[in-house]
Amino acid sequence: MRTFAVTDPATDEVVAEFPQSTDREIEEALAAAHATYTGWSRQTAVAERAALAQRVSQLFVERKDALAAIIQREMGKPIVQGVGEVEFAAKICAAFAAHAEEWLADEQLSTDDGLRGFLRFQGIGAILGVMPWNYPYYQVARFAVPNLILGNTVIVKHATQCPESALALQQLFVDAGFPQGAYVNVFASHDQVGTIIADDRVQGVSLTGSEAAGAIVAEKAGRALKRCVLELGGSDAFLVLDTKDMDNAVKHAVAMRMDNTGQSCNGSKRMVVIDGLFDEFAQKFTAAIGAQSYEQGQYGPLSSAAATKTLKGQVQRALDQGATLLVGDNAPDGNVYTPGVLGNISPEMDVYSEELFGPVAQLYRVGSDEEAIALANSSPYGLGAVIICDDLERAERVGSALDVGMIFVNAGGLGGPDIPFGGVKKSGYGRELGRVGMLEFANKKLFRFAS
Repeated sequence: MRTFAVTDPATDEVVAEFPQSTDREIEEALAAAHATYTGWSRQTAVAERAALAQRVSQLFVERKDALAAIIQREMGKPIVQGVGEVEFAAKICAAFAAHAEEWLADEQLSTDDGLRGFLRFQGIGAILGVMPWNYPYYQVARFAVPNLILGNTVIVKHATQCPESALALQQLFVDAGFPQGAYVNVFASHDQVGTIIADDRVQGVSLTGSEAAGAIVAEKAGRALKRCVLELGGSDAFLVLDTKDMDNAVKHAVAMRMDNTGQSCNGSKRMVVIDGLFDEFAQKFTAAIGAQSYEQGQYGPLSSAAATKTLKGQVQRALDQGATLLVGDNAPDGNVYTPGVLGNISPEMDVYSEELFGPVAQLYRVGSDEEAIALANSSPYGLGAVIICDDLERAERVGSALDVGMIFVNAGGLGGPDIPFGGVKKSGYGRELGRVGMLEFANKKLFRFAS
């Protein structure tokens, strides 16, 4: 039987193993989640469930050091970044708790016939969450908390390399006061995930992960007529069009590429720079990337030996096809990969349409806004983009032409707990966070009154 193993990416040492859930345990999880939905969820008010979410936020903060140490072992995140992730998860919980009654208030309808009508937002049942390894706490918080406040229950299948954080999360929700069956962790196999999706007691599935995993889950959800939210890969463009402060542009570009050691779906991966600014940006950006320090904790090891092998192979293939490594060496020491920048990339190269999930940026020179738009839109992905441009009307015009779900102007990382997150094309569909995200798995129940 498959195990969920913790393999420290800094040493490649297996430090803990947990057995896969048995079929009986999967059935018990389904039964518990369904029973809690039909009982506790329907018998409690939004304010009561929100108060428990607020307690989850408090526990995240109280346990942040221990939680950060867990994910450092599991996927290599430096402690400072791990603490930051936990603190952001706490903010998500607090924000949903604070806004819940407002966001879930009845929505009055204005009708042509004048009859009274409104929408009431309620849960629909147990929702399966298939979660990724790159943000073990943040991703779960933004899935689980809004659904629990809404009145759904959640079954969480975490990444196979994150069993300790998975168990720590389940314990956190129990300690916060959520009843047995509200938040249920399972160490499920791929086949068992399919069984859960097909079960009539489950009403939806949310997946954050790869394009390949998303396609499989979407197919299974479609066959079972289940709602589905997919947050998949990204190859976000960072467009530098017009700026009087190049140092600020470079600072944000580095932060957006190096966040989580380059292992972020919405990290900026393609630097697209207008011709007149290219030389200065290229010089300062490559210098800044080259100055990143593993020893100082500015980045960590890649998450696994498999991730390292994949990234090294992609970069080597790009070099074989004629690209140039402007900084870096594509020679990892174990899973420690020296950050790099690829230049001289042309459309026929594989890397032109690939996602590089690690600390390697692609650098492009363009001659016009139209060329920048065409290059950005050439990706099969459409998660987000950053536009650096002093002319805000120009930035908005360019942003409107980009096939992405999110546009950030003059800074990266402008998201937040109350800001919807999601993309288009092969980056998936649906939204998380904010009121829009909270309503993805809601029954938007219509009330109409004849008199």
